[in-house]
Amino acid sequence: MSESSVVSNLMAVIAERKARPPADRSYVVSLLQAGDPKILGKIAEEAAEVVAAAAEPGDGGRDHLVREAADLIFHALVLLGRHDVPWPAVEAELGRRFGISGIVEKESRSSQS
Repeated sequence: MSESSVVSNLMAVIAERKARPPADRSYVVSLLQAGDPKILGKIAEEAAEVVAAAAEPGDGGRDHLVREAADLIFHALVLLGRHDVPWPAVEAELGRRFGISGIVEKESRSSQS
């Protein structure tokens, strides 16, 4: 399964759990029901764990970084799902930025404000 299909499949599960919460316990449902404060807190927590894992030396640090990055991305996907932002919208934005200098892109956002 490619990375895109994993993300798309996760987004489909998140949308399904939002629309039809299962009777069984679900972490996704618990996050969605708790709302933005809980999801944003998890994103902040996972971002800090990504930073800490990146500072670890060696392959163990790399493996830890991969796990923490997956957690961060997962929680960001839950936030997107809560706000009904489809993954293709994020891909489209990344595509729009592709090939543009990060500095130039950032400056263009500042001038739009």
